[in-house]
Amino acid sequence: MWLVDSSIGRKVVMSVTGLALILFLTFHASMNVVALFSAEGYNMICEFLGANWYAVVATVGLAALMALHFVFATILTLQNRKARGSDSYAVTAKPEKVEWYSQNMYVLGLIICLGLLLHLWHFWYNMMCAELMGHSVTFAGGNALSPSDGYNWIVYTFHDQPGAPLYSLLYMVWFCAIWFHMNHGIWSAIQTLGWSGKIWHSRWQCISFIWSTIVVLMFAVVVIKFAIWGDAPICG
Repeated sequence: MWLVDSSIGRKVVMSVTGLALILFLTFHASMNVVALFSAEGYNMICEFLGANWYAVVATVGLAALMALHFVFATILTLQNRKARGSDSYAVTAKPEKVEWYSQNMYVLGLIICLGLLLHLWHFWYNMMCAELMGHSVTFAGGNALSPSDGYNWIVYTFHDQPGAPLYSLLYMVWFCAIWFHMNHGIWSAIQTLGWSGKIWHSRWQCISFIWSTIVVLMFAVVVIKFAIWGDAPICG
């Protein structure tokens, strides 16, 4: 099958899975922002997206997309290194107009995967996984928290638990890696799929910058707010 056997096919799979993951990140960031305005509203979303069958199916699908994206990224990276052969260790000048992060997308991807493991440990394990295992209450730091109480899990993770400042900092590093990956990934995927041209290339780069910045800022502002103020309102 050409999607697997050819280099172009693998890049197409990378592009499609990458764009699908970016759409998920956009939804996830929009959902998280609700926690800034309403604990009840955010928990309603968490309850709706709990251990229901459609949420479980979506989670499995998301995991499959992540796996495909990572596997094909690894294959392409190894393929490129093999093609370079003995020149892979040669010192070469950096090409003009090529950002460093566009040459280190795989490394950024590894950082994103490590951050994802931390995120799954903090939230998915204590929420959806806890519900699937039939736990109605999860104890964290002496507090009894419901798996669907996403708001207080945010408060605990970034403000109340021991090491919360460190975890908040690690999340910010994770968001930076996501920003660089998204900023390059969006326009690169569009180009691979043939939806770009001489006129639209720079426009897609601008769209990528704006889109990735908005999404990452939505994630970051939630962490910053709860890390500094916890459950207290910002004003008043």
